[in-house]
Amino acid sequence: MDSLSVPGPHGDIPLRVYRATATEATLLPALVWAHGGGFAWGDLDMPEAHWVSQQLAARGITVISVDYRLAPVSAALTDSEPARHGVLFPVASEEVTVAYRWAVERAADYSIDPDRVSLGGASAGANLAAGASLRLRDAGGVQQASLLLAYPLVHAVLPEPAAELGQKIAALPADARFEPDDVRAMNLNYVGDAATLDNPYAFPGGHDLAGLPPTFVLNSEHDSLRASGQAFAAELALAGGDVVVFCEPDTRHGHLNEPENPGAHASIRRMAAWLDGSNRFGPAQS
Repeated sequence: MDSLSVPGPHGDIPLRVYRATATEATLLPALVWAHGGGFAWGDLDMPEAHWVSQQLAARGITVISVDYRLAPVSAALTDSEPARHGVLFPVASEEVTVAYRWAVERAADYSIDPDRVSLGGASAGANLAAGASLRLRDAGGVQQASLLLAYPLVHAVLPEPAAELGQKIAALPADARFEPDDVRAMNLNYVGDAATLDNPYAFPGGHDLAGLPPTFVLNSEHDSLRASGQAFAAELALAGGDVVVFCEPDTRHGHLNEPENPGAHASIRRMAAWLDGSNRFGPAQS
């Protein structure tokens, strides 16, 4: 594992590079990865960043984990910890975009195939990855091999859940649900201004998704935010994109942050299969 910093538009961006084993003549796929945490929490040591990166590297995927700058912690989000200053959109979104470009530019230094660099993240990190993908599309030039979104929140307003999902949400304990008002408060805390909620780089859901790379949406079964992942997958398909959506059975939101969870290990196998191109991750599900 290499720890380094790269120049960004808002200061240096810390990265960790988890090297996959490669022979001298072998170029391997890579993933630029952003952890979750409601835009305001999380770091490179949390399992969703460190453990996920280790697991994918052990399966032949070099991972570049991004320590993007966090949004503030405000009284609207929590009463269990002191308020904390932070940054607002577009800082984190731009930093993930820069990290992707750096990974492609430095691919040869890490035995990475520059044509097989994917972009992804979990939860809020999946939002950042999707927004960065739109930025890269609109800028032209280098594009991702694929997009990998784990239990993403990509809509400014949480879509209405289908009846099947609504029943699963109702059975969750209160502290495991994401109520629409809580989601709006979290999203507003990230952007700082209600008008910015409509910015497609902040929340890509519901906007023009044509031209995005092949996308794997990995949802948690018992998760209020699955409504966003399902809706985004449908929007991608309607825009003519190649998309696979899978719902990991018997999991809740954030299951990649639980290394002891069998569902997390199953998801890692599916993610690695997607990234190495074998696509041996089981049948598509809603």
